[in-house]
Amino acid sequence: MANCALGRHAVVIGGSIAGLLTARVLTDYFEQVTIIERDRFPLQPEPRRGIPQGTQLHLLLSRGRQIIEDLFPGLEAELIAQGAVTLDMGSDVKWLNPFGWNTRFPSGFTVLSFSRHILDWLIYRRLARVSHLHFQEEAYVTQLISTPDGTSIAGVRFRQRQQNGETQEQTLLADFVVDASGYSSQAPKWLKALGYEVPKETVITAGMGYTGRTYEIPAGFQSDWKAVYLQASPPERTSMAVLFPIENNCWILGFCGTLPHRPSKDEAALLDAIDHLPSPMIYNAIKHAKPSTPIEIYHSPGNRLCHYETLKRQPERFVVLGDAVCSFTPIYAQGMTVVALGVKALEACLAKIARQPSPSLTGLAKTFQKQLAKINAEPWITATSQDAKYPTIQGITKAHSVPEKLMGWYMNQVIHLTVRDPQTRLSFFQVLHMLKSTTTLFQPRILLQVLKQVLANQSKPHQPKT
Repeated sequence: MANCALGRHAVVIGGSIAGLLTARVLTDYFEQVTIIERDRFPLQPEPRRGIPQGTQLHLLLSRGRQIIEDLFPGLEAELIAQGAVTLDMGSDVKWLNPFGWNTRFPSGFTVLSFSRHILDWLIYRRLARVSHLHFQEEAYVTQLISTPDGTSIAGVRFRQRQQNGETQEQTLLADFVVDASGYSSQAPKWLKALGYEVPKETVITAGMGYTGRTYEIPAGFQSDWKAVYLQASPPERTSMAVLFPIENNCWILGFCGTLPHRPSKDEAALLDAIDHLPSPMIYNAIKHAKPSTPIEIYHSPGNRLCHYETLKRQPERFVVLGDAVCSFTPIYAQGMTVVALGVKALEACLAKIARQPSPSLTGLAKTFQKQLAKINAEPWITATSQDAKYPTIQGITKAHSVPEKLMGWYMNQVIHLTVRDPQTRLSFFQVLHMLKSTTTLFQPRILLQVLKQVLANQSKPHQPKT
């Protein structure tokens, strides 16, 4: 525990990755921490109802790996011991982008590929050993409790499911409350009930649907790749697929399509859709492979940004983070890493307060939400600028269509360069893995190549090589 505790009790709403990482940080600054979670955490690694996207492919990018390993030393080794596969994005992944196959070489940029529930379970197991951390399972928050003067949050009311199926309302007082309950967060409603304004919301979606399924890797299977990524090429082709190795000598298939051709659980339709992609690589790999799970469908709500940083009046001692503030189209693999960055920012804020002669949480909410907004800004424009290319896009208004379109156009030019230029691809990986800002892609060397590419009339229709 930190030398200077910031309060007796902190409450975290939600027990997904955001809530678990947040709780870990709060245990350093509060005498007691409680996680309130709708589900019951499993005793063994297995999917749970509260994570509907859990059956889809999850990749942990470099910056996310660094932060989580810092919070839980040795966790990466535990993930690998559970079967997580380490992949070099440059040499192990055969990647077809809209302009052709990417140059392959050892890049040093690695991802861990695994079933999402393994990571959740390993973190939960670590936290379950923390004596001053309590899990309030099968419970859901119904409202926030305000201080008598209406300036701060003083706790929560929640309903606890009983063995007879009924629920019992309880009150939990706290010095600090964090909402990490994900996309379904009720924080705007709770704040409105207390007389606060509701944060403005931006939603940009292309109506994507996702298929997840695992297959046993056939005995004796040989190839020059460990994973395959067949990227979409909107607006002409809006479907994509990935095939990555995970634990237990399995592949996990991910297929994505947009309205009106979102994927279904029909086996023949799934194989037919994959067979019509511009490369037969994934189809040939799975057509005779044995499925180890049923076809799972996840309909993503798309990109959503809640602007808590613009609230004129912030309730003290209450912050919102993770998907409850900013969530993305899953295909860009940003989610867990952006969550980790937000938790790291909260940790820095708490550490700064703890170093003060007279620590006080007053002002933390406003400071943190503004910092979080800056963290979310780059991955937001990255995701939405790519989604803006899809003909099914909704939510792009004239006010912000220009930056999305300009960034989308420029990223297209950079992606084109990655086909033949390893240096540009390394810079692209630095940004993709959130180790460097997108300004890295505007360095003079890349700008000059983009200019030459444009002057060479590279904007003409170009069919990817298969």
